[in-house]
Amino acid sequence: MNHDTPLSPRPLRHLSDVRRRVLTTAQLRARGVTAAGASERCRPGGPWQQFLPGVFLLHPGPPTSEERLHAVLLFAARTPATAPATAIPVQPGAEEPHAPQPYADALITGLAALTLYGFTSAPSLLSLDRIDVLVPRLRRLRSQGCARIVRTASLPAPCHVTGVPVAPVPRALADAVAELTDADAARRLLTEAVRGGHCDPAAVVRELTQARLLSRPHVVDAVDSLLAEGRSVAEDRLYRMVREHGLPDPVWNVDLRLPGGPHLGGLDAYWPEQAVALELDTRVPRQDEDALWSEYARKREHLERLGITVVHVTPKKLRDAVQQQATVVRTALMAARDREPAAYVVVLPR
Repeated sequence: MNHDTPLSPRPLRHLSDVRRRVLTTAQLRARGVTAAGASERCRPGGPWQQFLPGVFLLHPGPPTSEERLHAVLLFAARTPATAPATAIPVQPGAEEPHAPQPYADALITGLAALTLYGFTSAPSLLSLDRIDVLVPRLRRLRSQGCARIVRTASLPAPCHVTGVPVAPVPRALADAVAELTDADAARRLLTEAVRGGHCDPAAVVRELTQARLLSRPHVVDAVDSLLAEGRSVAEDRLYRMVREHGLPDPVWNVDLRLPGGPHLGGLDAYWPEQAVALELDTRVPRQDEDALWSEYARKREHLERLGITVVHVTPKKLRDAVQQQATVVRTALMAARDREPAAYVVVLPR
């Protein structure tokens, strides 16, 4: 096979080094190919093609999915990548040392990023008419061809998937949802993000809020489904934590009341003998966050005045540090032996 041979699309797991098939004007010049020489090769019937401004495919056939990704990144990169000083002109079959492809200030985002992350509800790369690429807001760059420029005040740290710099899942979701008008499609993406363990609901809602998308009715509906899914996933992880880390069984999903007195609040788990309560903190960054936190704080203070230890656990910690959270609960249960007995409370199913 040589540089003029068309390449067939391959599955994502077979993404390969495309440095010798997708090059910029600067990279070609560093290899001894002038602008006129590149234009000559891109004439009808020629061996090359210009895919995006300043970006060339060194074969005449349709671009593969990885070629499209790398072409978009090369087009959007802040400084065109140049070849080493010892580079030689392009030769069919020539080998080059393997090195990471630098894409300064450019990240794949939106649906293309979600596809790279393995979202089953995202379309295939080849079916996407446009690939979203995230760049700093002050870049003087316009969308061209299949490259759609998305701007941000602060570029997030990239995640590398199959060698491609990709925006973090919450940011990629926000950029994808911004372009969707189908409520079902948005709901599927958001639900899969949580169900698949890609991120927690709070991070997604934070990005949607910053993108000013929560005023759109179909996004609000999708977020409601996201939060319900996030709560369900967190509860499943909580059940597994108790079972797999050898914690004593609590009573689940209960309300506490003082005998003949007021309602003290609902809890996700309660160990009556040790007077230890556990509550999942599923708050999200919305406008009522301060009021909700005040409610959490008031309930916790009231319970602790009665001698009940309250453990707050977040979905993120259950996902990323479950052993640590199990240790926190176990420590609270063991410390109950050294505390004064708690006030008697009535435990009711919620």
